[in-house]
Amino acid sequence: MKRIYNFSAGPAILPLPVLEEASKAVIEIAGSGMSLLEVSHRSKVYEAIHQEARANCLKVMGLKPEDYTVVFMGGGASQQFATIPMNFLRPGATADYVDGGEWGNKAIKEAKGLGAINIAASSAATKHATLPRDFKWTPGAAYAHLTTNNTIEGTQMRFMPETGGAPLILDVSSDFLSHRMDFSKASMIYAGAQKNAGPAGVTICVVKKSFMATAKTDIPAIFQYAVHDKADSMYNTPPVFPIYVFGLVLKWIEAQGGLDEVGKRNQRKAQLIYDALDAHADFYDAAVTNKEDRSQMNITWRVRDVAKEEAFLKGAKDRQMDGLKGHRNVGGFRASVYNAFPEEGCAALAQYLKEFAKQ
Repeated sequence: MKRIYNFSAGPAILPLPVLEEASKAVIEIAGSGMSLLEVSHRSKVYEAIHQEARANCLKVMGLKPEDYTVVFMGGGASQQFATIPMNFLRPGATADYVDGGEWGNKAIKEAKGLGAINIAASSAATKHATLPRDFKWTPGAAYAHLTTNNTIEGTQMRFMPETGGAPLILDVSSDFLSHRMDFSKASMIYAGAQKNAGPAGVTICVVKKSFMATAKTDIPAIFQYAVHDKADSMYNTPPVFPIYVFGLVLKWIEAQGGLDEVGKRNQRKAQLIYDALDAHADFYDAAVTNKEDRSQMNITWRVRDVAKEEAFLKGAKDRQMDGLKGHRNVGGFRASVYNAFPEEGCAALAQYLKEFAKQ
């Protein structure tokens, strides 16, 4: 079986043991005589999978089930950009948003049509090559929203700022479960699955129950977190296969030693590539120069001589490396090295960076 080094930003690489187990389930699940793609979401076979994934999500994150709940929804993180203010931004209230990159900016644009928004901090002045700092929170804000990892620009916030008492909402779509965080400081954590957690099709929303209780009820039921939670995320037919794969990924993370060990490995992996870029700073231009701001998930850079970009991509393809072309909005290159990306692949890219710089 051929496995290349898949540096794609998403849908992204998944652990091989997860793919192997999922492939079996596509044929038959749990001795049922049916494919997972055929089995009823109301069956005992699937219900066990569904509830186990919800429980294990909280376990891996270190959250108490009496305090938090897991809601599976569709529409990706982009739908959450609207669903969050629909639920929690009441008339007369203000929500704080951090503008740290393109996805945070899209969340802001969506929320602006649904209520009053304050930009608490922005990195627009540096074209998002740094993390936002100097936060100015609104007293009594409905909530404070920020994106922890900026997939396009290559920055990552691995700490949670104090918000002046406002409930903290984290979009962790591209660094979900990549390192240990004190998730209990947040009132809501959400992620599209297709980076670190599984295939596209399910959005994982982890919501503090006391925060959920403050949500509005005068919006359509399909957009109410409480409605989905009351139905155990089966208010409508859930995305069965992505949830199943998410459950397998959670088990894989536990088998690696949990978030502490996964985080250590991710740090090592990213450092291999950053070290190669920094060692040849006359040849490569790292997009994020402040080392504290650099993403461990999405490493972005340019070749200073842009005429050599096509040659770099061709050489990468010859070395069985795919997905290194940067986002269309910023150009250059991007190596996405999510949880499942192998350390030897990062070492191979680092070696190629060194060799190409000497050509």
